[in-house]
Amino acid sequence: MDANRLWHDVLESIKVAVSPAIFSTWFSQTHLIDLADINDRATAQVGCNSPFVKTTIESRYFGLIQDSLTKQLGKPCDILFVVKQAPKTKAIENSLAPLFNQEKESLEVLSTALARARIRQGFTFENFAVSSSNQMAWAAADAVSKTPGSAYNPLFIWGGVGVGKTHLMIAVGYEILSKNPNPNVLFCTGEDFTNDIVEGIRNKTTQSFRNKYRKLDALLIDDIQFIAGKDAVQEEFFHTFNAVTSAGGQIILTSDRPPSEISKLEERLRSRFEAGLIVDIAPPDFELRCAILQIKAAGRGIELPMELVQLIAANTDSARKLEGFLVRLSSEAKLKNTQITEELIQSLLGKGESQALQTKRVNPENVISAVSKHFSLGKRSLLGDSRARPVARPRQILMYLLRRDLGLPLEEVGRLVGGRDHTTVMHAVDKITQMASTDVQIRQDILGIKQRL
Repeated sequence: MDANRLWHDVLESIKVAVSPAIFSTWFSQTHLIDLADINDRATAQVGCNSPFVKTTIESRYFGLIQDSLTKQLGKPCDILFVVKQAPKTKAIENSLAPLFNQEKESLEVLSTALARARIRQGFTFENFAVSSSNQMAWAAADAVSKTPGSAYNPLFIWGGVGVGKTHLMIAVGYEILSKNPNPNVLFCTGEDFTNDIVEGIRNKTTQSFRNKYRKLDALLIDDIQFIAGKDAVQEEFFHTFNAVTSAGGQIILTSDRPPSEISKLEERLRSRFEAGLIVDIAPPDFELRCAILQIKAAGRGIELPMELVQLIAANTDSARKLEGFLVRLSSEAKLKNTQITEELIQSLLGKGESQALQTKRVNPENVISAVSKHFSLGKRSLLGDSRARPVARPRQILMYLLRRDLGLPLEEVGRLVGGRDHTTVMHAVDKITQMASTDVQIRQDILGIKQRL
């Protein structure tokens, strides 16, 4: 049986059993490398594009793939997963050669359309990692990109800093223009929209402003909360909103909070925002941070083993911090002309920009109290000499937070935690850093304590 055809049939049967987001994130990155018959059983070797894809599929979807293969082959099947990119066949390469000039021309047309729409390249659905925290927003954005103006209008995406709101919004614009570069699409921020209105009023060119915004096929506005409290801007946006939607155009908005919580937003605008679909994106969980780091590292040509990916993701709590850490890691490795190792990563963790706890002016006493309350331990026990695990582990987490998040010297941390030696503090910090990449409970404890603070 043709391997490509067989794997296509297997994926088609899997597609109906999982969500589109899961299928595009994991299964679309697999291919069948080899199939052999041994006695009455078949053995299949399945290639995965990255170690993270291999680990996830092997741990979560092994049974689903095995059942689908067994059904297609009509005999029991064993599966071996390996990390290997799908090869380009000669036939495919030959078929692409005559189309090279045509594709180049199409890419130039698309680039021009993206520049006109002020859409940055690279923010696509393909490099957007999906998990339970953002699956609803991804599915809504995907639906809008396929049928703009009719699926969800307006689409309102809200969430904290660095969770992927802008990426999803731009991905919709990119998808619309990649199918057809002719639609009139524009991406701007709430501040850009405001500045254009102010400029139009000052120069008496409000008509050109209206021609620019009211005749769009898709209007994408980032940080819409910026227009709240500005009467003239809200008035103009109200008419722009009505003009675009009544002509069948799509509107997508992002904000750091839902419409109901944007103060000084006119009620008529709030009601229009709430008439569409409102979806939120939660902060990325551990698995999603691992996937994001894999994507960012691949984009920079950096190869990271899975254990190092988990180590970084466990000690970094947002997508933007992950990217910033990756830049520092790459620069440090080039500067020192060395390989990326666990020791290099551990030396960089906690350095750089001020940490969240420092920003909020949390003092050591606050951290000690938070750890004490989280684990229901008295401060005397927490800072005492007991080496029993129910006390020793919270004490190590306390040292980790004082060192990593408050940036205190080792000797100072030791003094605060019962007069301990700096080597004891070093051991505790290294131990919790390592455990955070493998132990779910440790990650939840650290997050719980930070939320208290």
